[in-house]
Amino acid sequence: MTLAPETTDLKVELQLNDDWFAVCELARLLPGRGVAALLPDGRQAALFRDRAGNLYAVDNRDPFGGAAVLSRGLTGTHQGRPFVASPLLKQRFDLETGQCLDDESVRITTYAVRAA
Repeated sequence: MTLAPETTDLKVELQLNDDWFAVCELARLLPGRGVAALLPDGRQAALFRDRAGNLYAVDNRDPFGGAAVLSRGLTGTHQGRPFVASPLLKQRFDLETGQCLDDESVRITTYAVRAA
């Protein structure tokens, strides 16, 4: 029998340098909603899980407004690419690459993420 991820003890981990850092339980990530996680160096990451179960992690700081709010942004897709839209000025950021879809000169940090 296969258990749904929500019934297991899986943790969401981010790759920081050469190590994996556990940030939360997988069950805390609801599809379409973000979660903010404090990293050891004081930065924040925004974590997302889509309806297919794919995990994404990006810098939580909105580079346009400067506030740590991307985890509260709306998620969607544009030309098949997952994005989060900032709740401040609505700029969209590709969740896989960090590229701003509305201003090519801006990119946010992305993190390798896994459930383990």
